[in-house]
Amino acid sequence: MDITILGIESSCDDTSAAVLRNRTLLSNVIASQAVHQKYGGVIPELASRAHQQNIIPVVDTALKEAGITIDKVDAIAFTRGPGLLGSLLVGVSFAKGLSIANNIPLVEVNHLQGHILSHFVDLPDRELPHPDFPFLCLLVSGGHTQIVRVDSPTEMEIIGTTIDDAAGEAFDKCAKVMGLPYPGGPVVDRLAKEGNDKAFKFAKPHVEGEFDYSFSGLKTSFLYTLRDAVKEDPDFVEKNKADLAASLQKTIVDILLDKLIKASKATGIKDIAIAGGVSANSGLRNGILEAGKRRGWRCFLPELKFTTDNAAMIATAGYYRYMAGEFSSLDVSPVARLEDL
Repeated sequence: MDITILGIESSCDDTSAAVLRNRTLLSNVIASQAVHQKYGGVIPELASRAHQQNIIPVVDTALKEAGITIDKVDAIAFTRGPGLLGSLLVGVSFAKGLSIANNIPLVEVNHLQGHILSHFVDLPDRELPHPDFPFLCLLVSGGHTQIVRVDSPTEMEIIGTTIDDAAGEAFDKCAKVMGLPYPGGPVVDRLAKEGNDKAFKFAKPHVEGEFDYSFSGLKTSFLYTLRDAVKEDPDFVEKNKADLAASLQKTIVDILLDKLIKASKATGIKDIAIAGGVSANSGLRNGILEAGKRRGWRCFLPELKFTTDNAAMIATAGYYRYMAGEFSSLDVSPVARLEDL
């Protein structure tokens, strides 16, 4: 019997809806919000207002593109958290309303587990490669940096995490110090391709936790390097933009890979995946593949369209929870922090 899932994602500044039949993606619609660019970061109040404007047309378009009507949907999967509370509230409330109006069961999804399970989405014209269980997933985004041991679609354990900032935040904050536009990560990636990644040395942290990360020291080291150099030469950043970007990117990728390699050795797991917004970074993607070649890993890189926030991954996670009989009640509320999920 075919299972059709409608997925809804609204954790940050992308409103997305997707329709999945079994594990095959029928539609994935995303409305991004350009309003935040001039502020150099996501403004929560503006994000939730934009979600309210976008959610009905986005869900309607997803159903139409999939060629189905709402009465053919077996369950509605929605992001419960973590994320911005105002943004989450729009998606959760809409999912509840749709559930009540059409008598469709609800399935709540942890946004981060959604990112990990994006590796199990299939496209109508081709099956994508899937890791075998157990596998390790390096989950890297603007808000989180974790190494997750994945034993099944519903059993995951965080074995390493950042003790301060996320890798994506380090990219964006350092880009801001350089005067680059928001979001800074993709701009750094583009500039890094033209630069010398050995031109500058930045601090790498020493963290007590065996597989834990820290990026606050790197940000401080980067800031001080620029501050001191600009005193000597006001045009320092402009002259060295590509080399700074390349050196910053290499440092972040080295930090990420160092702990991932240790985790693989300690667990003996050789199926290695990456997920989250930073998994679109070309330096990280190449670094994982090179490390994998040397260590006999099977590496799994998500399609670029599944690296950013999207409802396809939420629908996929929802499909597995539906199959496990894990449903949500109508009194469910959104949760901003991962610790509370």
